[in-house]
Amino acid sequence: MAERILIPLDGSRVGEAALRYVEEVVSRLKPEEKPEITLLYVVSAQTRLLATEAGPIEIPYSDKELEHAKESALDYLNKAAETLKGEGVAVNCKVTAGKPADEIVKAERELDADLVAMSTHGRSGISRWAFGSVTDRVLRSGKVPVLMVRVTESPPKK
Repeated sequence: MAERILIPLDGSRVGEAALRYVEEVVSRLKPEEKPEITLLYVVSAQTRLLATEAGPIEIPYSDKELEHAKESALDYLNKAAETLKGEGVAVNCKVTAGKPADEIVKAERELDADLVAMSTHGRSGISRWAFGSVTDRVLRSGKVPVLMVRVTESPPKK
């Protein structure tokens, strides 16, 4: 088992599928085998669109708005970590801002992670091209194995 696992989350139930999978695996490990886990949330929307007569314009969030988003994300991660902490796992929560794939790969390197566990929608073809794939970019840009938990319907409830 990996010693340091990075789990990027986006606040959605679909995004939590990898977390639920890792929780299940970790619950079966002996205390001395439990990995250190870092939950990562990337605040990616740093601008918002404002409709005007001339068309939509992009307005950056203020420092106060961005700080509020980061605080909310940290609250979410701490709540998401409760099950793992209950299993005796050391859990760190980290919030960054930027492009999700870039920030995940950056965190992977900074944390010296052995594994990245991510959920994926399993899109293919034109849908994948149109929406892009953070998971695919992390898989191709990162240096460690990526455990992809595919979600096609709704993820299992815990």
